[in-house]
Amino acid sequence: MKIEAQYQYGTRHGFSIKDRIIAGLPSLAPWVTRVPGLAALLNLRNHSPLLRALGERWLGFASKRNLPKWRSDSFARAMRGRGGLAGLADCDVVLWADTFNNAYEPEHLKSALAVMQSLGYRVALSGAAAQEPLCCGRTSLSVGMINEAKTHAQRTLAALEPAISRGVPVVGLEPSCLLSMRDEWLTMNLGESARKLSGLALLFEEWWMREFNANPDRMTRQKPGAPLPPVLIHGHCHQKAMGAISPTLEALRTIGYAPELIESSCCGMAGSFGYEASHHEVSMAMAEAKLLPAVRKAPPEALLVADGFSCRHQITDGASRQAVHVSQAIARALGVG
Repeated sequence: MKIEAQYQYGTRHGFSIKDRIIAGLPSLAPWVTRVPGLAALLNLRNHSPLLRALGERWLGFASKRNLPKWRSDSFARAMRGRGGLAGLADCDVVLWADTFNNAYEPEHLKSALAVMQSLGYRVALSGAAAQEPLCCGRTSLSVGMINEAKTHAQRTLAALEPAISRGVPVVGLEPSCLLSMRDEWLTMNLGESARKLSGLALLFEEWWMREFNANPDRMTRQKPGAPLPPVLIHGHCHQKAMGAISPTLEALRTIGYAPELIESSCCGMAGSFGYEASHHEVSMAMAEAKLLPAVRKAPPEALLVADGFSCRHQITDGASRQAVHVSQAIARALGVG
């Protein structure tokens, strides 16, 4: 309903510059690594009170909020020319590299790839790490640009067809991106390929549990290591809404962790919502209701797990603690990545 309302409003009155920036992030991301110094230039905003103030006045981004830090060492760049990868026609699994983990936190994708390959899976890369970068269209949907999102989805379906036709799982890390393939894509009249993909699109921990249930001996800690730390989990709203938080807990238990779920509502970010000046106070109030107090009480050695990109940033901004994706927690337990 929100997407449709934004679409109708944008169609009648035009989309704002802020909306176009948010929707255009997947197109901007490849240029950040291609143009020397562009990442550093874009990151200047976080270090300049003047740029923060101008960004709030002209674009509506909260001056009190750090924007995500662009990385010149993106996952796609690190994978360029790397051997040992399979193609979409002969892989066991497709790792979907979403824009956010690719451009801002590539270590999570590296961990996911390391886990898959260490267990003997033939992995193909797609998404932002494809030869021609692909996008799920989530950023376009978030501001109501439905036609642009549909174009992204159609390009992705055409590119993934060699894997989809063989029934190969497409595994992603970012809930809002991956679960769009299971939800919004089915409402866009994208045809049979979209229906098939909806049954193949899995979050990393959902894929882990599917493989663990089929072959538990394969998905275990290969070498006894140091005792694992306590784990606190914050679930992304898309995970909670679509019943996908249980696999996170189950996957961590299979590898030896004893995870505890933080009983919280939305972290307050809701994608770009928490970055907007008009919503910053509401965003922080939502985080302070349950999430941030629980994070502050966690012992220093505790591992904080949050699959959502914006959730992790809320935790960093509000509690000065660093959360990781579940793929990184599993990689640490396996001693890979």
